[in-house]
Amino acid sequence: MRKEYLKFSTPSISQAEIDEVIETLKSGWLTTGKKAKKLEEDFADYTGANYAVTLSSCTAALFLSLVVCDIKPGDEVITTPFTFISTANVITHLGAKPVFVDIQEDTFNIDPDKIEPAVTSKTKAIIPVHYSGQPCDMDRISAIAKSRDLYVIEDAAHAMGAEYKGKKIGSLNNLTCFSMFPTKNITTGDGGLIALNDEKQYKRLLRLRLHGMSKDGWKRYAKEGSWYYEVHEAGYKYNLPDINAAIGIAQLKKLDTLNKKRKLLVDYYQKRLSGFKGIKTIKLLPNVKSSWHIFPVWIDSKTAGITRNQLIIELYERNIGTSVHFIPAHFQPFYHNSYNYKKGDFPITEKIYEGVLSLPLFPDMETQDVDDVIDALEDCMR
Repeated sequence: MRKEYLKFSTPSISQAEIDEVIETLKSGWLTTGKKAKKLEEDFADYTGANYAVTLSSCTAALFLSLVVCDIKPGDEVITTPFTFISTANVITHLGAKPVFVDIQEDTFNIDPDKIEPAVTSKTKAIIPVHYSGQPCDMDRISAIAKSRDLYVIEDAAHAMGAEYKGKKIGSLNNLTCFSMFPTKNITTGDGGLIALNDEKQYKRLLRLRLHGMSKDGWKRYAKEGSWYYEVHEAGYKYNLPDINAAIGIAQLKKLDTLNKKRKLLVDYYQKRLSGFKGIKTIKLLPNVKSSWHIFPVWIDSKTAGITRNQLIIELYERNIGTSVHFIPAHFQPFYHNSYNYKKGDFPITEKIYEGVLSLPLFPDMETQDVDDVIDALEDCMR
């Protein structure tokens, strides 16, 4: 058994990030300014999008994306219940209804076959969630959206660096929202990004993230700035400070390297798990490249001889950290009470939830750590 606890995930921080932060601290400018702008420019270049906007979180990115798509009370937005709760919460914050549809059993991504039957005259947008970092079937989703004149807002919290048919997620002509939470593929301590191509939406996002003001702090307080500003609509406080953006600048430079390390670890996991009775991994689709934010497996309790919940406890006792992605949104009391969603509504989501388990995965892991996880699984399932 491992002597030291293996965390489920931990950020990969080097001297480069520390140096960027120190430089920012010494500059005397800590809030949104030149560093945030540089991260935006670098990320737009990386994804191939025309624009990028830094924000305080991916939740803020999803919310403001809905705002610039003019989602209003009474509208409906289609998404999956198999996601972090923020995906659904941001829809309700605008008075709209989250319309859940089930997932595919083999990929855990939203099922395009279930989307079109859920479209009504009130539907205004679709939010596909790129679960674990593997892109959804965007051709089919985009075709449905185009035929019904719907917006597509990609929840790419897991998918920074992922590709769909040779194109980076973020460049598919949709509003695409990314997370820079500490466990994500890159981090800014906490933060979010929107990649997009529409100039009008871009300019509105810049206003909305800072109270709807026509000028941010840099344009007001720097030597070349001016004190005067105008507010054209009531905005929000969702800007990303430079001190956070500085970390992201260094992290983005090594994103591809970090993702390659994730892929090597996943390949080794899959090699060690081959022939493992009672454990299944998600299907990898052709023509896509996953960013492997997480490595989920599905525990068949009848074959494995242990339930997922029992396995979490047993692994913890063997110094192995795990997590569950995700508790379905329709299981939460708020969504039951507000929209009458209930258990039984989405059978595939519920089946996957009962057995899904995310094993440790982060770039600073070694193959020996994977061996320790597999050895612990074997010990638990004897």
